[in-house]
Amino acid sequence: MDISVVIPLLNEKDSLKELSDSISDVMKSYNFSYEIIFIDDGSSDESWNTIEELSSKSNSVKGIKFQRNYGKSQALHAGFLKSHGKVVFTMDADLQDDPKEIPAMYDMIMNDNFDLVSGWKKKRLDSIIFKNIPSKIFNFAARITSGIRLNDFNCGLKAFKKDVVKSINVYGEMHRYIPVLAKNEGYKKIGEKIVNHRARKYGNTKFGPSRFLHGFLDLLTIWFISSFGKRPMHLFGSLGLILISTGFLFAAYLGYDKIIVNPGGRLITERPEFYISLVTMIIGSQFFSMGFIGELMLKSINQKPQYVIHKEINL
Repeated sequence: MDISVVIPLLNEKDSLKELSDSISDVMKSYNFSYEIIFIDDGSSDESWNTIEELSSKSNSVKGIKFQRNYGKSQALHAGFLKSHGKVVFTMDADLQDDPKEIPAMYDMIMNDNFDLVSGWKKKRLDSIIFKNIPSKIFNFAARITSGIRLNDFNCGLKAFKKDVVKSINVYGEMHRYIPVLAKNEGYKKIGEKIVNHRARKYGNTKFGPSRFLHGFLDLLTIWFISSFGKRPMHLFGSLGLILISTGFLFAAYLGYDKIIVNPGGRLITERPEFYISLVTMIIGSQFFSMGFIGELMLKSINQKPQYVIHKEINL
């Protein structure tokens, strides 16, 4: 199979038929073999009924229904597991991503040998204050933190080699930073293509103040995980060793001062410096212990998906 299109959605019933038809038109005009995988992330409208109707008319349209709302990252994870295409696309269900961009991005993956191609909505048709400016701040911070020179990490339209989506583990709210997850797994040829951005036709945006805050927290999390997630002892153990060594040397100096320099002076236990050195060594020991605990947790971590699939169609 040439292409899999993975589309997570929440309450997008009005746009699904139009989106499915436009994707199918592009695929047929280029003679691509394809599948469209809709993941209903706990919609409360008639989205799932629409997916069932579309899938009954075409075996290329497939569906996954979650038991409840688990989040976009979990929906993408489920879609990636079920995808079969040589190139896997992600796309939002709100019609703001243009399926006509698919052939060019497919060519970049197959012929230019990119591991991942991210869309860049250079001219956005969203609210400047509530979405465009926060997105620019996100992207600037993500570039500085990750070292990946992308202008639009948030763009939902992305293309991946099949190996990439089978290697990464999208969890939490990390869908914004899939290029960083891919880079951490060794896929470093990451490209970008300017894509057409269309105004939202139906429904309301899911973007809000809470997602703005969560985005920065996720960025800090992914920086920490990419730097120390595989070996937490490298961070906590190093900090612990520095603090223990500092506290020990300070205590040794106090002992030297009492025994050699000033034997008639105050007792060591009467000097506040002694308690500072003691607390420093205790805190250092705690950091060291955190490193050991982190290593043990990594060895016993449960990779069970954090979602429950209620129904599947054509899969």
